[in-house]
Amino acid sequence: MHDTVQTQQGLVRGRTHEGVVSFKGIPYAAAPDGARRFLPPRPAASWNGVRETGAFGGAPPQRPPAPGVPAVWQPGDGLDCLTVNVWTPAPGDTRLPVMVWIYGGQWTHGAAAMPHYDGSVLAGSGVVVVTFDYRTGFEGFGHLPGVPDNRGLLDQLAALAWVQDNIAAFGGDPGNVTVFGQSAGGASAALLAAAPAAAGLFRRCIVQSLPAGHLGAPEAQRVTERLAAAVGTAPTRDALAALPAEALLEVPDAQLTGGRPGGAFAPVIDGDLVTAPPWQALADGRARHIDLLCGFTHDEYRGFPPPADPARIDLAAVATGFGLAPDAAPAYRAAYPDSTVTELFTTLMSDALVRMPTTFTAEAHARTGGRTWLYDFAWQGAIGAAHGIDLPFVFGLPHTRYAARFLGTPPPAGFAALSHRIRTAWTAFAATGDPGWPPFDTRLGSTRIWDTTPTDTAYPVPDSHRIWGRTQPSPAVPS
Repeated sequence: MHDTVQTQQGLVRGRTHEGVVSFKGIPYAAAPDGARRFLPPRPAASWNGVRETGAFGGAPPQRPPAPGVPAVWQPGDGLDCLTVNVWTPAPGDTRLPVMVWIYGGQWTHGAAAMPHYDGSVLAGSGVVVVTFDYRTGFEGFGHLPGVPDNRGLLDQLAALAWVQDNIAAFGGDPGNVTVFGQSAGGASAALLAAAPAAAGLFRRCIVQSLPAGHLGAPEAQRVTERLAAAVGTAPTRDALAALPAEALLEVPDAQLTGGRPGGAFAPVIDGDLVTAPPWQALADGRARHIDLLCGFTHDEYRGFPPPADPARIDLAAVATGFGLAPDAAPAYRAAYPDSTVTELFTTLMSDALVRMPTTFTAEAHARTGGRTWLYDFAWQGAIGAAHGIDLPFVFGLPHTRYAARFLGTPPPAGFAALSHRIRTAWTAFAATGDPGWPPFDTRLGSTRIWDTTPTDTAYPVPDSHRIWGRTQPSPAVPS
């Protein structure tokens, strides 16, 4: 098997393991540092000789995602993070389907080097898998006067352009690219599907747990002003670019949001690349030519921190905060009569943060005639069917630190069979545009229920959908 491939920038040498060749840390754009900091990505420089690609590139600047979780970025790592990774079972002119992964992480965390994003098992199913790093936090989504917003999304576009230019040499078909992502990565995939700038870069889209979360330009500007005030400088590109990345990371999100719910950073409605949240941007049919597979985990909110004092939950206030009608809290109690207040809160938050945004996105695409499939991942792990539990199944990796949180140690005996079914569905969709169950429609039609024994049923949470009606998720929620 050939482990040396010619890219447009130069030769790269990969590593072969169990029939899959991996190439890691290939630059798809120049390092966004120095004079290029806070600017859109620029082409990567070429090189002479053969570039060894046995190690991942650097992660984007970020804090550890939670206490006790290993940091993927250290201050000495710098800003050189725009690299791509490829796993292929057959380099050369084999024209296999291509699956390009976009990681999530609330727009502030994430790195392709995280072990649970290793593409080797998925590539062994007969596809070329691509992962890459993009800028997160203020580097990628901070608003600055005179500078394009959404630099993290622009990085994603640059990575997809690299795929178009180079993937054929790795055995992939540039005309059959599927973009897939989870949480903020899923929202990125959906936003790119609706973006004219991404036209021709991919054919299909898999959106796992699409979250609510976006900012208008005025609020994004306020975040920048708060950040600049906290670090003692002006809210301009030159002033903030003079500071090291770690200085910007030291300011907690709570100080930047001014007390509003949600994170400090998210895609900015810039009227250009991002014109609206996905469920609105897809409504005009601009992406009807793209096949869309999307879904949620059944207990999404169990992946988020629980309320500090369950006894003080005010369900009516929570519902009102999301813009729901005054009768929403009683309607939730009537729809789920056997639930405790804490369980109702979890259901409402699951709906608000992910289940309804994902459903609205599927409905918007189906309404325009776009081919659409929906799923509900209902398999119960150690903390229920929580946000993020689907990732070990999609990548076929039950033994990572990440997977242990959801699956326990050792993983349950049923993992392998369900993971195989899901990977088969994902790769079949990438190859043919059909994951193997009936399409979703605006009558809340067929939904795949992923469980120990997968089934196809009507939409699984109709009462929640009825309560939300035409209410759109609030922009000020986590993503």
